[in-house]
Amino acid sequence: MIALSLAEIASVVGGQTHDIPDPSVQVTGPVVRDSREAGPGTLFVAFVGERVDGHDFAQAVVQAGAVAVLASRPVGVPAIVVEDVQTALGALARHVVRRLGATLVALTGSAGKTSTKDLIAQVLRHKAPTVFTPGSLNNEIGLPLTALSATEETKFLVLEMGARGIGHIRYLADLTPPKIGLVLNVGTAHIGEFGGREQIAQAKGELVEALPSASEGGAAVLNADDPLVRAMASRTKAKVILFGESGEADVRAENVRLTDSGQPAFLLRTPSGASEVTMRLYGEHHVSNALAAAAVAHELGMSAEEIATALSEAGSLSRWRMEVTERPDGVTVVNDAYNANPESMRAALRALAAMGRGRRTWAVLGKMAELGDEALAEHDAVGRLAVRLNVGKLVAVGGREASWLQLGAYNEGSWGEESVHVSDAQAAVDLLRSELRPGDVVLVKASRSVGLESIAEALLATGAEGEVSAR
Repeated sequence: MIALSLAEIASVVGGQTHDIPDPSVQVTGPVVRDSREAGPGTLFVAFVGERVDGHDFAQAVVQAGAVAVLASRPVGVPAIVVEDVQTALGALARHVVRRLGATLVALTGSAGKTSTKDLIAQVLRHKAPTVFTPGSLNNEIGLPLTALSATEETKFLVLEMGARGIGHIRYLADLTPPKIGLVLNVGTAHIGEFGGREQIAQAKGELVEALPSASEGGAAVLNADDPLVRAMASRTKAKVILFGESGEADVRAENVRLTDSGQPAFLLRTPSGASEVTMRLYGEHHVSNALAAAAVAHELGMSAEEIATALSEAGSLSRWRMEVTERPDGVTVVNDAYNANPESMRAALRALAAMGRGRRTWAVLGKMAELGDEALAEHDAVGRLAVRLNVGKLVAVGGREASWLQLGAYNEGSWGEESVHVSDAQAAVDLLRSELRPGDVVLVKASRSVGLESIAEALLATGAEGEVSAR
């Protein structure tokens, strides 16, 4: 964070200082909420959770070097006491962002946010110092903490914004006002909470409404291939930049193909030139993510050649997102278990089919959460798609939703042992351990709440060390 005195922080957040001998002492390190991250110069934010109260760690963080605690009550060590810690954290982030000279890029969408954010950050790093959201910390707490990690040297601040309802992105954009806003897509993730795609589009479009006008440098980067996203052009005063495979896109991909290992390659065409890209990531769905990143980078002054080089070098920065590992025996495990929705399931299955050409393929799939009334139809459709893509075997893991996956595959023509429903992760590991052969490719994917990453981890540990159980 940029250096601020405790007195200034107290003024910004409307707090009272307690047990602070010298209010002119500065916070020079990051703002943290995990007591294990406290160190010299940090400010510790004490949240009260369902199981843990951050105030209980006040003494320990100050002993570790934290300058003070942002708290909702006095804690016997230097503290700035506020009525609501989350509100105060947001106010501090808003203050710091306005003082920074960095260009703020915000992005949202139903699928691919984290992968695209990671791509944008890796591309922009080629141009100047860049700070970006770690993992998927894209909510009312994670976003301000990320913003507060920027320093005077930061030139680009890339923030992922998530939403579970109308008004959420508006709130986040008010905390950290973006200059460039990117909307990737409108899909079915969390559709059960929103109530429909139109409501999702309404929520996601709050980002482009928050942008400054074109004359003030605002730019809305929109997916030309998604009608609901493209329609958001009417909701912004900012300059509109379209990306996609459509011929009308300003930044587009031509001659899209997959390498023999399932990695996308294409010709990147921008208003200032074209250049070939061959990505290190897996799956054709990364083409759209790469085009989104390219559109942002081009708007910020990078050439097509610079962008193509950066995209071709970029890797996966976040765990369990098409994380590809080959065991010593030649079995390839694709751990894409961080989350799942119908769009990302389809993309992952297509990537599996491409990676598995000439090899035996396994799709180990579980529940897609928060689909509301569409849950049955969407799980059925994913099961059917696995059959249409000639996936060798579908292993549906878990309860009712997993049975729908298996039933969809069965109704599409997957009979005999081509699809199976197992009760839990351990049952899946036992099955795979007994039947996998060298050269097989295994995809593991489900919503985060299912925890199927344990299957991938057990398979990798088994390949390296012998018998290991799933958690």
